[in-house]
Amino acid sequence: MCGIYGGIALRSGAKLDASLLNRMGNITAHRGPDDEGIFVSSHIAIGMRRLSIIDLTGGHQPLFNENKRIAAVCNGEIYNFRMLREQLVNQGHRFSTHSDSEVVIHLYEQYGESFLHHLNGMYALALWDADKEVLIIARDRLGIKPVYYYLDDNVLLFSTEAKALFQFQGLTPKLDNIAAGLYLQLGYVPAPHSIFEGIKKLPVASYIKATQGSFTIQQYWQPDYKQQIYSVSQWKSAIREQLEKSVASQMVSDVPIGAFLSGGIDSSLVVGLMAKHTSHPVKTYAIGFDMQGPAQIYNELPYAKQVSDLFGTEHHEIIVKPDIVHLLPKLLWHMDEPVADTAFITTFLVSEFAKKDVTVILSGVGGDELFGGYRRYQGEYYNQFYQKIPAWLRNNAIQPLARLLPSDRHSKWLNYSRLAKSFLLTADMSFEKRYQSYIDIADEQLRRQLLVNAIDWDAHNVVSGAFQNCADIPALHKLFEVDRLTQLPDDLLMLTDKMTMATSLECRVPLLDHELVELACSMPPELKIKGGELKYILKECLSDLLPREILYRKKRGFGAPMGAWIKKELLPLLRTLLSPDTVNARGVFNATVVQSLIKEHLDRKQDHTDILIGLLNFEIWSRLMLDQTQPETLEDELKQLIQ
Repeated sequence: MCGIYGGIALRSGAKLDASLLNRMGNITAHRGPDDEGIFVSSHIAIGMRRLSIIDLTGGHQPLFNENKRIAAVCNGEIYNFRMLREQLVNQGHRFSTHSDSEVVIHLYEQYGESFLHHLNGMYALALWDADKEVLIIARDRLGIKPVYYYLDDNVLLFSTEAKALFQFQGLTPKLDNIAAGLYLQLGYVPAPHSIFEGIKKLPVASYIKATQGSFTIQQYWQPDYKQQIYSVSQWKSAIREQLEKSVASQMVSDVPIGAFLSGGIDSSLVVGLMAKHTSHPVKTYAIGFDMQGPAQIYNELPYAKQVSDLFGTEHHEIIVKPDIVHLLPKLLWHMDEPVADTAFITTFLVSEFAKKDVTVILSGVGGDELFGGYRRYQGEYYNQFYQKIPAWLRNNAIQPLARLLPSDRHSKWLNYSRLAKSFLLTADMSFEKRYQSYIDIADEQLRRQLLVNAIDWDAHNVVSGAFQNCADIPALHKLFEVDRLTQLPDDLLMLTDKMTMATSLECRVPLLDHELVELACSMPPELKIKGGELKYILKECLSDLLPREILYRKKRGFGAPMGAWIKKELLPLLRTLLSPDTVNARGVFNATVVQSLIKEHLDRKQDHTDILIGLLNFEIWSRLMLDQTQPETLEDELKQLIQ
């Protein structure tokens, strides 16, 4: 796990120097505190910061081939490197290290640009071929590792983190208005956009090919949704076998390794399978919040303890009452971009806790997308029953009553009311519009009211574009494909990468092994959600591993209770940072509409948790990145504001 960075001068005679690489490396030092290295030659410059995981003493990067004509830096892990290394040695290649990343160079020598098809892992990599004078920058199949880039007529720059790009002279952080609108829609910025003007994110399963005079982006993988015909028992065996393989392959490490454990299905299955593949107790880490009342809904420690006892793990728990004013400036600086998903806070806190003991952690991220675990995936199942109600009754009675339902996710019954309200008010929409209503944090009408600078939503709706690219596959697979291209890489995996790396911790996600993804995509969708039961086939194939009370308990997210906090502890911060004067001075959102949202939320007329957190985090991010305030300075300023 590392940070990589560099660039290529696109104009003849132009050069990039070592001082730029040193500045880029210094600002991303948290990603790789163990080592650093650079390579500068002619018009190319690449560098990396290293967190040593495999071949602790011999894995220094950049890595080179035998004649030094090919150089590479790689962030992440190649899980099948031992098999690839053996094959390459038999084909005549000579290795100089035991690093997993060195296979990248020799694969390229052997197969050219198709070398990416042979890799199983999570990676962001850059490879320079001096003979062809070509730079290749690639992102893994599922987008576990991020890649930002900047392109103009003179230079192409790339980095694992956007902030490193601003070390280039003359490049300063500016807000991209289209990205601001997309953020307002989704609570994160989807690729290829970034929140910064002129900075883009490389899409998943894609690579850049750049030379002096040319620049292209090519996609090298996407899952095949052609369904395989197996019996239920055969599917159970195939899934279980691939799960075992994925977890075992990602346990390879020369440093201490552990697992996040929430007590949900995904983290529990990872821990259970880890326990099968080691003779030592698995180190597990869980987090709870020191809060009373409705926020206790976020406390999953009893379930995590149950799983820990079942598998005899070396279990560690932390109960926190975090100082959010202290955390938000630091964490949003590490995130690079604003985010409305409160999981970034939880992920950082548990990562910071785990880093005391381990350097590598396994997570259950991806299981909900892959096996149908989100409540929003049930919309089609329940909608078939709702549509049997006469239209006059739906339109004249049910929907008017639904608009009156209270909405608050931090109370058990009000949360049910919130979910029912959301379903009923969108049930008559088209399939695509209905799903968008579930994942948007602000609908189109509200976005148009909030944004000062209007954008063309038809031209820039990334989610709608993802739907159009997967028109001929079953509905549930279509939802996964949309999530695979948007929320999964640019929200969940992005915050997982940034928050674990903020603590110099490597996080692996075995449920997103691409071979497991390919298997799940070839499965009949009715086996994922059967009769309204989420994760049906996954639960079936884990029935001998996990108890029913873990397999069938109510799903909870891995977020922080920010919605409860902004009504109490954080209310002064909310009112200050989203005051009319502050919002008007920023000039991005309509202050009158923001005040209306706050009032509706506090009165429990509408649950605006996501959009209010999104607006709050956007203002903090703006002070950090656009106003160039240091996190420590901003923390002091925020504390003074709410005293």
